[in-house]
Amino acid sequence: MPRLAHLAILVLAIQAAACQRLEEVGRPPAFDPVEGSNAYYAMAAPGTLPRMLDNRQRADAASLWPAGHGSLLGDRRAGKRGDILTVVIEIDEKAEISNASQRSRSGGQSMGVPQFLGLPQHIAPHLPDGAGTDPAIETRSDTSHDGSGSVRRNEKLELRVAATVTEVLANGILRIEGSQEVRVNFEMRELIVTGYARPDDISRQNEITYDKIASARISYGGRGQITDMQQPPWGQQITDLVLPF
Repeated sequence: MPRLAHLAILVLAIQAAACQRLEEVGRPPAFDPVEGSNAYYAMAAPGTLPRMLDNRQRADAASLWPAGHGSLLGDRRAGKRGDILTVVIEIDEKAEISNASQRSRSGGQSMGVPQFLGLPQHIAPHLPDGAGTDPAIETRSDTSHDGSGSVRRNEKLELRVAATVTEVLANGILRIEGSQEVRVNFEMRELIVTGYARPDDISRQNEITYDKIASARISYGGRGQITDMQQPPWGQQITDLVLPF
């Protein structure tokens, strides 16, 4: 009975996945809703400025050249919950690793009892043909191993995406999240960026590069007809996981 229950659950899960895929036939991939995301709530209920920036604005209140967002020469960098900044992603990396290893070992051991109070001569007539006490034990072993490996990778990516400050931590660090979806015909391209940034690393143009974002998570992919053609069918993926050979 437990096996039948597990089989029934598996069949229902496969049917649900198949039905979900069938609903997308003839339709372009739908956009993910913006409402309900962390960025939406951050912009809908913006927070207060960090103490450092708040004190700076108070000091500039009596100045002829204030540094507020509305000033001509003001600081328009993102600094509080709900602000928007631009994340610049320019990845041009190349890695090449090659290694080789070789190992060999040989060993031999021999032990015999030619004379021990006459016992070997007394035992020898009672041993099977070909057996003897000199040598009583003899072993040999030879092992060898040769291995080599190489890795070659080249990545290049140039993107820009607007991100929202979703949280200001107690030490002034900004938690940012950004997403972008572009649909061309029946293919959806998605770009997601999350991480933590210092306000000082944001440039005067309200931009920050990806290498200054701590715990950065960058995802660039897609979904749609082209992506489906590049993936094996879900039945083949299941069999690849289940079959042991």
